[in-house]
Amino acid sequence: MSNLRATRRHPEHAALDARVRLDWAVERAARHVLQHQDEAGYWAFELEADCTIPAEYILMTHYMDEVDARLQAALARYLRARQLPGGGWPLYADGAADLSASVKAYYALKLAGDDPDTPHLAKARRTILAAGGAARANVFTRITLALFGQVPWRAVPFIPPEIILLPRWFPFHLHKVSYWSRTVMVPLLILCSLKPRARNPSGIGIGELFAAPPEAVRDYFPVRSMLNRLFLLLEQSARRVERWIPRPVRAAALRRAEDWIRERANGHGGLGAIFPAMVNAYEAMDALGYPPGDRLRRAAKTALDRLIVKGPEEAYCQPCVSPVWDTALAALALLETGEAAARTSACRALEWLRDRQLRDEPGDWRAGRPGTPGGGWPFQFENSHYPDVDDTSAVGWAMIASGEPRYAAAVSRAAHWIIAMQSRGGGFGAFDRDNTRRYLNDIPFADHGALLDPPTADVSARCAVLLTLLGGREPRYAKALARCIAYLLKEQEADGAWFGRWGTNYVYGTWSVLVALAHAGLAADHPAIRRAADWLRSVQNADGGWGETNDSYANPSLRGRGPSTAFQSAWALLGLMAAGDCASREVAAGIDYLLRTQRASGAWEDRAFTAPGFPRVFYLKYHGYSRYFPLWALARYRTLTSQGMG
Repeated sequence: MSNLRATRRHPEHAALDARVRLDWAVERAARHVLQHQDEAGYWAFELEADCTIPAEYILMTHYMDEVDARLQAALARYLRARQLPGGGWPLYADGAADLSASVKAYYALKLAGDDPDTPHLAKARRTILAAGGAARANVFTRITLALFGQVPWRAVPFIPPEIILLPRWFPFHLHKVSYWSRTVMVPLLILCSLKPRARNPSGIGIGELFAAPPEAVRDYFPVRSMLNRLFLLLEQSARRVERWIPRPVRAAALRRAEDWIRERANGHGGLGAIFPAMVNAYEAMDALGYPPGDRLRRAAKTALDRLIVKGPEEAYCQPCVSPVWDTALAALALLETGEAAARTSACRALEWLRDRQLRDEPGDWRAGRPGTPGGGWPFQFENSHYPDVDDTSAVGWAMIASGEPRYAAAVSRAAHWIIAMQSRGGGFGAFDRDNTRRYLNDIPFADHGALLDPPTADVSARCAVLLTLLGGREPRYAKALARCIAYLLKEQEADGAWFGRWGTNYVYGTWSVLVALAHAGLAADHPAIRRAADWLRSVQNADGGWGETNDSYANPSLRGRGPSTAFQSAWALLGLMAAGDCASREVAAGIDYLLRTQRASGAWEDRAFTAPGFPRVFYLKYHGYSRYFPLWALARYRTLTSQGMG
């Protein structure tokens, strides 16, 4: 009470106390981030997905008969701990039970030795059967079940290896789908052609998860649309003529698929540097007869094992790793603090990044672009065939923010590469240009609806920031920037928000675009900026923070709605400050929320998953987001208020 009276008597003391509190929060948060920097200079926080990934790891070890009993036990404990009270497994924390994730988790636990009559598996079985049973699981789950002999191969889409021989003009060609789809599909072409059977010496199956015997099921492919119906009819016809494919043609297709994998094997980074592609490639090598001692096969297994995160009791498998992304964003947050130690560490990180820029390496993005120089960065430690535009823009942004001229050449190369990746409509996809043939999402294989990599507002916004920082009015950048800004303005939703493809969700998209528009010089009273800022203020929670669940991807009416999180509050604050708002009560309440929820360690902790891998299908939790994004927002607020802005 005495402190409150003192504040009332001396309002300047309250301002001083608030500044001290802010400084202390920034210092602690920066110290926490610095403590997690690797000696080599990078940051790589854990990247967690749903229980599908650790379940698939267990399934893979049984398929290959390479079970590590201790690791399996730790993975099984992780799966049990994340089962919902109702019996299933969700795609993200606090989400609803997902049928496919539940089938894989159940099968993995049963293979790990759990009795199906134990309460947790009995509840899971009831949940799965109530949702239609394992026959209604998605395509990827049914492919796994076919490899284990649990469903007939007709339950799997017909994807003959001859696909890889098709000319580029053909309506379905590998370069017409996204990078992640290519790397996942090519090994599957081999597996679905050779139809190998899991070793699985225990012979454990999951027949109890089917509402009808798998051999009796006739509707593994429910019709999703009229175009999908047409594709299903074409597939049925193609299945009938498979027997007449000449053996030399089939052999040539398998060799081409094998060569494609070998060229992109990526050492200890693994094919595509993403878990599903890596697992498929490892199992395809086995099906092709690669012995356990083969160099490529051993590297593929090492790549998978490097994704494991082990705790005292539990373990899980990451879908991939995120060092380039984490490092660029952590560097931006630290540079915003203006502190000497933070700047030194950020520049050490930028040196690490500069050495990993992809220049002359081969890559799928080069198809149709002969002579275009490289200049991108991948998301992971190693993924030389697949740099991505979002990481490249963020790295370039951080390098420019450092003010160090020694990064100028790297940034220039990055900008030229990014411009070469701009779509016809002015926006940018993450890995591919004009990857927009939406009819492909209706093929039977694409029941996930995530076969493509179209331009999105969040990625395009990062590109706009970089192009502006390089001098958007210079001839070589001005045209690309103008087209990108026009695309962003066109993508704004009626309520003022922007969709967030790679972060959850409209809060992420709106922050991304507001920062881009501010950098590009649009005034705070521009209608698009004003509407976006009004929307952010309208969805602020009573506790001062912002939150949005992944449910908004399935139900857009939930946009901007959900329990407050530190990272989403930081996005909203950064967006509002970019819109010229630094002095409103909403911003003050948001800053207070971050100050109140900071842990003694200097970090923040959120249960929520932070981003979609694929909306409505696969979600991620970047463990670094609750560390560097709140730091960035607090440091930015301190910078602006110390300058008297807002």
